[in-house]
Amino acid sequence: MGKLDGKVAVITGGASGIGRVSVQLFIEEGARVVFGDIQDDKGKTFAEELGPKASYFHTNVRKESEIKAIIDFAVEKFGHLDIMFNNAGFGGVGGLIEDTLTDAFDVTMEVLFRSVVLGMKHAAPVMKKQGSGVIISTASIAGLRTGFGPHIYSALKAAIIHLTRTVAMELGEDGIRVNCICPGFIPTAIFGRGFGLPQDVAERLAELLKIPFADSQPIKRTGLPDDIAKAALWLVSDDSSFVNGHALVVDGGAIGGKLYSETIDTFNELTALLKLGDVRDIMRKINEEIAKTK
Repeated sequence: MGKLDGKVAVITGGASGIGRVSVQLFIEEGARVVFGDIQDDKGKTFAEELGPKASYFHTNVRKESEIKAIIDFAVEKFGHLDIMFNNAGFGGVGGLIEDTLTDAFDVTMEVLFRSVVLGMKHAAPVMKKQGSGVIISTASIAGLRTGFGPHIYSALKAAIIHLTRTVAMELGEDGIRVNCICPGFIPTAIFGRGFGLPQDVAERLAELLKIPFADSQPIKRTGLPDDIAKAALWLVSDDSSFVNGHALVVDGGAIGGKLYSETIDTFNELTALLKLGDVRDIMRKINEEIAKTK
C-alpha cells in the first residue's frame, strides 16, 4: 500500500531537480503522474524509465494554454486530478534593484508567480467538481526572510506564500487543500542556470555546492531534493489531511538566523575587546547568580 494509491498528480518542472525526485517518489507511492517541463529529451527519457504510471507533457509555464493543456491531458487520460504541484521555477532576474531589466523582470514574474496562479486557476474547477484535491507550490525561505535570494525571486516567493493562504481559504470550503513548501539551501541546477550555464554543467555544479551548503544551517549536511520531495509527499497525502494554508519550511534550521556557535564567537570577541574574559565563564557566573536568587 502506497500513500498515493489511486491518485493522479500533475507536476511542473518535473524533468530535473526537486520536480524529478518528486515525480519518482509519487510514483513509488502509487500515484500516476503527468509531469511537464521544457527539457523534452530529458523528460521523455525519464518517463520511459519510470514506466506506464508516468507521462511527460511539454509544458512552458509562461504560457497559460500549456498549463491548462497538461491538466486537461491528465484528466482525459486518468479521469480525475487529485494533486497539482506547481514546482517549475528558476533564479530569475538578479543584481542591484537599480539594474533590474524590465523584460527580465516580466519573465521572472511569469515563471515564478504567474504560473502558480494559473496552475491553481485551472486545477481548481476540476477539483471543485470532485469535491477534493490538493494543490501545493514550491516557495522558498527567501520569501520569509531577507538575505536568501535576489530581490525579485524573494518577493515572488513571498507572494506564493501569501497566495497559498488566501486561496486555501477559498478552496478549503470545497474540500481542496492548498499549501506550499519553503526549501532552504538545496543544491540543484537552478543555481548554475542562474549564471547562464547549460543544464548539464549546472547539474555538475550542484554536486559541488553540497560542500558549502552543508555549513549553511545547524544540521550539518546539505539539504537534498529528496528532503523536499518527502515533504511534498506528506502535504499531498492523507497524512496531512487537516493541514491547509500552510507554508512548510524544510531548511535544516537555516531560517533561524545566525548559528549559535557564531553567536558565542561574537560574544567572545566582544568580551576580549572589553577584557572581561571568556564568555562561557561569564555566562556560567551569571547563571550561578541567577540560581542563588531562587
